[in-house]
Amino acid sequence: MAWMSPVHFGTGDRVVEMEDSEVENLATSISSDVDAEFDTVIGHIEDIIMDEEFQMLQRHFMDKYYLEFENTEENKLSYTSIFQEYVNLLEKYIEQQLIERIPAFNMATFTTSLQQHKDEISGDIFDMLLTFTDFLAFKEMFLDYRMEKEGHGLDFSGDLIVTSLSKSSSLSPASNNLRHF
Repeated sequence: MAWMSPVHFGTGDRVVEMEDSEVENLATSISSDVDAEFDTVIGHIEDIIMDEEFQMLQRHFMDKYYLEFENTEENKLSYTSIFQEYVNLLEKYIEQQLIERIPAFNMATFTTSLQQHKDEISGDIFDMLLTFTDFLAFKEMFLDYRMEKEGHGLDFSGDLIVTSLSKSSSLSPASNNLRHF
């Protein structure tokens, strides 16, 4: 067994001696509390972005500007002001909603925590949060929205194949009323 020295906390007459295992338990407890707070905030963000009010706010904003965005490598100067307006509008809305639900919420603290937990967040939420800090993610969101609005979204209907699960070969395809392509 390895020798462990105690860890001392405090000064003067108020020194508290803690064994390494106690220090580890304290660190784990603090870490668990921070993780639980982060998980709580993420849960609230999920609720907020799924809420109809947020969806309408985002949709109205995108309807207002989606025609500005073009799928080219060169970015228009107007994209910058649209990006700033988007961040101000939606980030502010999310922050206000979080403060109503968690009065001690602090966006700066959460942003720092978000960087530490970015691998733990589900894709959709992370992608949406990324649109507040990553211009290219923001532009891609608008380009996808424009394609969808113009009817150029992904169409998987040509990739679908329908086959019968029954092995009844006594019936011809015509008598099954199935059309084979």
